[in-house]
Amino acid sequence: MHSESIDPTRQPVTYRPIGVIRTPFTEQENTPIQGIFNSACGTVELFPEYEAGLLDIETFSHLILIYHFHQANGAMLRQKPFLDLQKERGIFAIRHFNRPNPIGISIVELKGVRGNVLDVCGVDTLDGTPLLDVKPYVHQFDHREEVRSGWVDDQHVDDVRDWNSTPEALRHRDRVNL
Repeated sequence: MHSESIDPTRQPVTYRPIGVIRTPFTEQENTPIQGIFNSACGTVELFPEYEAGLLDIETFSHLILIYHFHQANGAMLRQKPFLDLQKERGIFAIRHFNRPNPIGISIVELKGVRGNVLDVCGVDTLDGTPLLDVKPYVHQFDHREEVRSGWVDDQHVDDVRDWNSTPEALRHRDRVNL
């Protein structure tokens, strides 16, 4: 007798949003590529049934948002990253939204809590982005010393802070990677 075994690592995984991220950004081309490069503010609105989970969150200065890239347009295993439009990179070596599982993360600064609404700054998501989870940023757990950042180390990342770091602006920016 032969039994078919089901590989649990190949089964679909389903998540339900716990809220929505509200930002001033409505187009991918004009949304900052990383929150650290902008001071734009927005809100994280948890659905009311999750408000109790925010107990003590106001004691943290920064949060990690995990969300669904709801406007991603298909997975691509190679993509030219916005910081280096000259060379394709593997999707797992970049943070582009067109991924096999379009999941994103952002670190934002928590400015205030109003019931089920978090006021945050440093947002880099589209308005209406479905929120999957919120985790506190804990410096003692999340910070690492002596980190290598792969191909990004060769980019002029310090200059990006001074630029308008949206995909559209970076595509039209004259820069040379040395």
